[in-house]
Amino acid sequence: MRVALLNDTSAKDFSEQLLTIGNGQVPVDESSGLISFPNNFCNFVSSKDELINNVFPNIISYYKNNEWLSERAILAAKIKDVDDLNYIIQNKIIGTMHSFKFIDCFTNEDEATTHTTIQLNF
Repeated sequence: MRVALLNDTSAKDFSEQLLTIGNGQVPVDESSGLISFPNNFCNFVSSKDELINNVFPNIISYYKNNEWLSERAILAAKIKDVDDLNYIIQNKIIGTMHSFKFIDCFTNEDEATTHTTIQLNF
């Protein structure tokens, strides 16, 4: 696991907690079907705006700073949540929005062997 290479104990703890949840080893409340997160698992927020402001403080000043952006991410389990968060964040940024389409497969199977994974993920 990549997190082991970082020598960061909090990242290691978080990774182990994620694996525990993902492997179904966290007890599920029978009445609600929900699990309880450990207190140190994450920071709870009451709204999407609060989440965005915690992860991307003062985004209007820093959104062009690639290093600043590369240190931040919001993960969501549902594409609808991702779309909602992207919409809110993009509306905070001044300027014209551009959308780019991409495809991550080959139309010709012979071309699949001529590209490295680095090229595909660039």
